[in-house]
Amino acid sequence: MERTQKAEAIESLKTQFSKMSSAVFLDFTGMTVEEVSKLRDVFRSKGVEYKVVKNKLVQKALADHSWAPGLNSALRGMTGVAWSFEEPSAAARAVKDFIKDNEKLKIKAGLLEGQVLGPKAVTDQLATLPNKDEARAMLLATFMAPMQTFVRLLAAPATQFAGVLAAKQRKDGG
Repeated sequence: MERTQKAEAIESLKTQFSKMSSAVFLDFTGMTVEEVSKLRDVFRSKGVEYKVVKNKLVQKALADHSWAPGLNSALRGMTGVAWSFEEPSAAARAVKDFIKDNEKLKIKAGLLEGQVLGPKAVTDQLATLPNKDEARAMLLATFMAPMQTFVRLLAAPATQFAGVLAAKQRKDGG
């Protein structure tokens, strides 16, 4: 690779890492071409970008960040990077689901908001983050809870009064 090509590749990686919401670093050693193609299809369907990268280029692209040394142990051997741009958990979920059927794929590390995550944190924490729709539903439920309680409190006296009238009617035999 020529110097200009390396510079372009580093700039491209810098752009990817600056736009991402999260990234998952993968080791695909031992996977067949067919299995890697399936993985790429899964990523494509989830809106995740995946690229096989040279470790040195990634190190140079991330050299400006204080958390970059935390990735050095992950940047050994064959490395693929899956970037999520919209939903931070998209790549991690896709990887977690894919690993169920193909144990050859290994998670090296994850990256979320400048924090380096280990393989276990990627599957246990990052992959379980709610997606946008789930987060909106949780937020809406939180907003609605006080109003629901308020409506129940307003309706309580009328409900209790109706109960008292029904008891009185039963007592009077009518």
